[in-house]
Amino acid sequence: MQKIGLFYGSDGGTTEEIAQKVADKLGDCQIFDVASAKAEDMKNFNNLILATPTYGSGDLQDDWDNFLSKLDENAFAGKTIALLGLGDQEIYSDTFCNGIAHLYQKVSKQGKVIGQTSTDGYTFDDSEAVVDGKFVGLVIDEVNQENMSMDRIH
Repeated sequence: MQKIGLFYGSDGGTTEEIAQKVADKLGDCQIFDVASAKAEDMKNFNNLILATPTYGSGDLQDDWDNFLSKLDENAFAGKTIALLGLGDQEIYSDTFCNGIAHLYQKVSKQGKVIGQTSTDGYTFDDSEAVVDGKFVGLVIDEVNQENMSMDRIH
């Protein structure tokens, strides 16, 4: 199995904690905070996991915006990509995990996105991260369903 590059953005630390749990579960995974990562770091991996929380009214985490602007237009070409999104389905029920929708729109044009997950077990009103009835990646709600996170990571 090829080594995986896990890139995350995190302001409060929760996404970093979940990213580390995923990396620990996978084993052969190198983890990067996009706040300090370089564009060249991503070039070393054919398999990527991109993790982000959702902020404000469905916005991508700021460090991700900055990191994506550093990448060339073919940064995701030929790569296999899994997405990991964190959100709060109660307070932000109408924009639940929209952060990964922003990443999905960027990477799905060039890379192969894998790991779509069921919306079963979540209670939210709307999410741009749902495509064809499934989330575009793994979705975690550490605020309201912390007890389910490890099972979802499995």
